[in-house]
Amino acid sequence: MLDTWTLLIIDDCAADRKIYRRYLLKDPHQSYQILEADCAEEGLALCQKVRCDVILLDFCLPDMSGLEFFDRIQQKIFKTSVPVIMLTGRGDEEIAVQVMKRGALDYLVKQNLTQDVLQLAVRNAIKQSCLQAQLLKTQERQRLIATTALRIRQSLNLEQILNTAVAEVQQLLKCDRVMVYQFAPDTDGKIVASSVESYSTVALCDRVGAGTGEQESSTSAPFDFAQGKSLSDRGEVAVGLSPLPLCPSAPLPFVPNSQSPMPYIYELGLCNCVSLKEQFNTKANLVVPINLSNNGNPTPKLWGLLIAHHNSGERQWQTDDAEMLNEVSVQLAIAIQQAELLAQTQAALVKEKQLNVFKSQIITTVSHEYRTPLTSILAAASTLVKHSQQLDESKQQRFLGIIEQKARYMSKLVDNMLLVNQLELEKPKFQPILVDLLQFFSDLLEQERETVSDRHELIFKITGNHHGFWGDRGLLQQIFINLMSNAIKYSPDGGSVEFHLIGKESEAIFYIKDWGIGIPMADRENLFQSFSRGSNVDTIPGTGLGLAIAKACVELHSGNITLSSEVGQGTKVTVSLPKICPTGQLSPSST
Repeated sequence: MLDTWTLLIIDDCAADRKIYRRYLLKDPHQSYQILEADCAEEGLALCQKVRCDVILLDFCLPDMSGLEFFDRIQQKIFKTSVPVIMLTGRGDEEIAVQVMKRGALDYLVKQNLTQDVLQLAVRNAIKQSCLQAQLLKTQERQRLIATTALRIRQSLNLEQILNTAVAEVQQLLKCDRVMVYQFAPDTDGKIVASSVESYSTVALCDRVGAGTGEQESSTSAPFDFAQGKSLSDRGEVAVGLSPLPLCPSAPLPFVPNSQSPMPYIYELGLCNCVSLKEQFNTKANLVVPINLSNNGNPTPKLWGLLIAHHNSGERQWQTDDAEMLNEVSVQLAIAIQQAELLAQTQAALVKEKQLNVFKSQIITTVSHEYRTPLTSILAAASTLVKHSQQLDESKQQRFLGIIEQKARYMSKLVDNMLLVNQLELEKPKFQPILVDLLQFFSDLLEQERETVSDRHELIFKITGNHHGFWGDRGLLQQIFINLMSNAIKYSPDGGSVEFHLIGKESEAIFYIKDWGIGIPMADRENLFQSFSRGSNVDTIPGTGLGLAIAKACVELHSGNITLSSEVGQGTKVTVSLPKICPTGQLSPSST
């Protein structure tokens, strides 16, 4: 079916108008709605009422010249120029030059006019006018996109970038709202920016099924039942539930209407995505992907979606709308990557600063904590070397015991330093296995009883079901040793230290309680940080690493650790660990 163009003939000769009409209606390549006027004023009135695509204008009119009429319609009637073909009964070159300088698309002499000449001249005028209009529209679109891109990239703050983007795109497309939806690899995706505040926290879908990795690797080729074509080879934008392009450079065909049954969005792992339309009651949705470069990989990383909604009236999305949104998504992707790179750089600088502080603390702690045991070791060793003949066996054993005790302390100090460095900076791999907690802690308590003095009594209490626990034995041992060591060390006058193991259906809980010196309220906030100690420890040796190590090991189990204490009344540290392995493997008791 041919497009119909509106054409206005302004000529005071009715016979000529009839000829022009007959010629044009016989054009097999074009369809016209033809209007006629026999004078300039009537022509002006028609131009003000009807948008004309082409005007055939006689140079000599009874009430004004064709040039005067041409100037008036170019300056006052339309914001954009209307293609005009000037007609004259005289082949005057001077007139032709004037007409063409004023902007007329063609100049035809009536005596030489044939059907083919007129048809071709009008078709060319329409074609040239369309090209010019498209060029102006493209230039305006590029200007708007450039302005939008500039505003988006004026900030390196990701939240500000996203909020700027949705506001600018809403103005660009003149739609009801624009949102940015971000995918997440292991959790539900979410809307991270919205041009309408009341919708900023509404989820796009119930969940993101497989995460970004599955989205990138999807090789399925859904079928477009509306057009009978596979969509995997077409880089289309999504309208309603239509397909999403996996590459921003893919060509964009004409966008179908919002009711086209295109279920490709489900292939990206989005469940119940029909709720996109239901939640907002929108009549038209335009969706394009936000693709980030993928470290040289030709397949980009699907970061999220840029979504335009329209609900206030009927909206038929055009190819220009889709291309404009796609171009903005490319600029947005660049801005996002720059912001993420800045955040990574800042995080690296912070980590480097933390490392330098940590190294400084290690040097300070080692130099301080090594001095006392080294002095004791040197004194005991010197005494044994110089006076071994005068010392009986019991005294020799006492000095050897001092050397062994201090050497063990220094060895433990080094081990703790290395472990804290690994936990805080390198994050060791969590390696859970099925653990018999009752047997495990019984063995550790027996080992502790062999080294503890007679002044301390270690009590073990058990309740509940301890079976089906998955944990890392090495990390569990560190938790127990550091908490038990603290309880004994900060009970200098002796007394009992209780270890309670409580088994529940989904978690294991244990706590260690002492009746020692306790911890002042002001010191409790920072006690789980490395090198932090209570202000009341006096001369009790220590590095302030025990609680930091225990907390890091608990967190690797996805557990929780809490502390309660009163000065002079003792301290209780409680640890709760889930029985289900954080990697998703279920314990036998829960299967």
